[in-house]
Amino acid sequence: MVPPPHFSTARFSTYRANPDHPSQARALGRLEEIAGQVAGATRRGPLSFLRRKPTVPAVYLDGGFGVGKTHLLTSLAHAVTAELGDGAVVYGTFVEYTNLVGALGFLPTVEALAERRLVCIDEFELDDAGDTTLMSRLLRELADRGVALAATSNTLPDALGEGRFAAEDFLREIQALAARFEVLRVDGDDYRHRDTVTDAEPLPDAEAVAGADGREGATVDAFDDLVAHLATVHPSRYGALLDGISLVALTGVRPVTRQDEALRLVVLVDRLYDRDVPVLLGGSGEHGLFTPEMLAGGYRKKYYRALSRLGALAETGRRLLN
Repeated sequence: MVPPPHFSTARFSTYRANPDHPSQARALGRLEEIAGQVAGATRRGPLSFLRRKPTVPAVYLDGGFGVGKTHLLTSLAHAVTAELGDGAVVYGTFVEYTNLVGALGFLPTVEALAERRLVCIDEFELDDAGDTTLMSRLLRELADRGVALAATSNTLPDALGEGRFAAEDFLREIQALAARFEVLRVDGDDYRHRDTVTDAEPLPDAEAVAGADGREGATVDAFDDLVAHLATVHPSRYGALLDGISLVALTGVRPVTRQDEALRLVVLVDRLYDRDVPVLLGGSGEHGLFTPEMLAGGYRKKYYRALSRLGALAETGRRLLN
């Protein structure tokens, strides 16, 4: 549970704050301060009850898709690691933490994470009441033990500019922890230019196959076969499916109409993006991949994030063909 390869070189110094959106520079500066605070904090000893309890940083990055929240979060993780060494920070997505609890049990997870100085949670999700309650309890236990916390989540594109980001929902759901979290708003446009990228015409199946032919580490699969196979593998193992894979070519890509299939695809896209694996999409490509009902439903944030990331990976794949 470390920052994904896509952000292995992300640092505060490489974040390019957009001058048109001053909140980006403010968030950057504040996180640099928090990194110093976490790295300079001293763990309380056995007689800590005799001293005033120190303030433990807890920060929430709130903004739309592609404004650099994950870049900032991973930069925070790298900065603290550089000061305190490997093992001081644990990093994962919301789903990875719920998977960890499922694998170890709640109390063993708390004990393992409490040894860290900073816990980073990317893509905090609010669409599953049970998982949200579980994570709220986990964060409370860690904060009580002096662990610094940092989290991100997404605002829907149609909520941008309204002055109401996801922070309101986040703070309501974490209840007892809300007062401890500092909200940093990160405004801006999607640097992956989702609307432009996903308007690109899909590749003919034959071109997608030819693009993978002879390329080391490339795979070619029919979309329906992939969808069927994902149902046989636990989502926590999707990353392992991509070990050694340099390019994914899919033929016969079509809209998915079942929610369970769509959610599995979201997890796969996240793992592809984490590992910078470009894709070649035949069939209808990303056009209409998720139905209008899905994009208006309770999991819409997941689907919009997946479209943004898939579009960027597809554009990378197209450049490989030139």
